[in-house]
Amino acid sequence: MTAGARDEWRGWRDAAREALYGPGGFYRRAAGPGAHFRTSVHASPLFAGAVARLLCRVDEALGRPAVLDFVDMAAGRGELAAGVLAALPSEVAGRTRAYAVEIAARPAGLDHRIEWRSAPPPGTTGLLFANEWLDNVPVEVAQVDPAGRARRVLVRADGTERLGEPVGGAQARWLERWWPLPGEEGLRAEIGLPRDEAWAAAVATVGRGLAVAVDYAHTARARPPFGTLTGFREGREVPPVPDGSCDITAHVALDACTLPGGRVLPQREALHALGVTGARPPLTLASTDPAAYVRALAGAGEAAELTAAGGLGDFAWLVQPVGIEDPLPG
Repeated sequence: MTAGARDEWRGWRDAAREALYGPGGFYRRAAGPGAHFRTSVHASPLFAGAVARLLCRVDEALGRPAVLDFVDMAAGRGELAAGVLAALPSEVAGRTRAYAVEIAARPAGLDHRIEWRSAPPPGTTGLLFANEWLDNVPVEVAQVDPAGRARRVLVRADGTERLGEPVGGAQARWLERWWPLPGEEGLRAEIGLPRDEAWAAAVATVGRGLAVAVDYAHTARARPPFGTLTGFREGREVPPVPDGSCDITAHVALDACTLPGGRVLPQREALHALGVTGARPPLTLASTDPAAYVRALAGAGEAAELTAAGGLGDFAWLVQPVGIEDPLPG
């Protein structure tokens, strides 16, 4: 990055987009997201197993098509796609065509059955699954000035901020509809319009099946008064500095993204419906099969982490059926 670029004032959307996805950006590095933050995919293979069971439900709802698609959006290094293929029953796996959608280069040693793409394929028949994708779709940040007006926040590459022009047009309409800011100086909001558009475009690639977005989220009933913009580096939360050195993320207004027929539910409810409960194995198993008891106990601990309040269980699932009935109960 040149000295001029470092000193340039830009909106957070442009600054974060370059820092994450530009040449040499955070998500183009070889280490991958797993080196910097822990997602449900990395926490336990139980998550991939639950997604595989969801894909099987979608398969049933579709009438068991000759080719069943699984699209892993923001695939990282393909961990979820590989885990889902490994967890599927052989008959379903034999019909499944898996895609990993990611801007980084294909990692060495990835299952040859997974097609690596920079964009989702059109006309998907099956399941499109976006785990922690929308939170990394860059957005503008608005802040209330002393006169009570919402103004765009500008930032330099070192993270220094100042207020820019008043928010107007479609962005102002989005704020009014989804995240109205009272006139109190210093209140902030992330303008989620690009995420709404990105999700609608992803869902449009599904011909028949189900689209699911999983992310930390909030709804209109409980928007955070100062926003959620933050950074992550090597497993630690850090200030969001748009110089390519860290992840830059913000929670998602999933209620704004939801299209007709979709719904939002907590991860713990979704995973419970897919058989991940965190229930401890019966103590009698310890005496009859100690090794099986230890394995089951470890699995229960992983399931508890995936569904824990205050942790991964607080993720929200946006479930969007396309041409089928919702395959998740509730």
